Amino acid sequence: MIRDDIKQALVGAMKAGDTAKRDAIRLIQAALKNRDIELRGSANPPEDDVLVTEVLQKMVKQRRESIAMYEQGGRKELAEAEAAEVAVIETFLPRQLDDAELAAAVDAIVGETGAESVKDMGRVMALLRERHAGEVDMGKASGAVKARLSA
Repeated sequence: MIRDDIKQALVGAMKAGDTAKRDAIRLIQAALKNRDIELRGSANPPEDDVLVTEVLQKMVKQRRESIAMYEQGGRKELAEAEAAEVAVIETFLPRQLDDAELAAAVDAIVGETGAESVKDMGRVMALLRERHAGEVDMGKASGAVKARLSA
């Protein structure tokens, strides 16, 4: 499980004296704790690794947006700190599908569902999310599905 990897990495970072990595991992654990609290009492919470992956992807997205803003504002040191956090967070994410694999997955689901137009995008996205939840950025997947169904 990804949570176990995160806990082991925290212990390793503490033993190695790597404060930047330790702090980034603590941020991950805090975000996971917040998400767990949000889902208390939920009828059907997502599988744990899926939940962790969603949180990690959201953290990466937030930091990339921050990096862009810091660079526009001329705050290179803050952008570098955010980039270091992104590097730590990405070590816990599962391997992401490349463009060819994403296109193949979209084609398979489109063929399976018989989707013909952008009106069918919801069904295709639902199946894509179900089958490849942690392996693909859903924003990128949305664009790929839309392009495929528009053609």
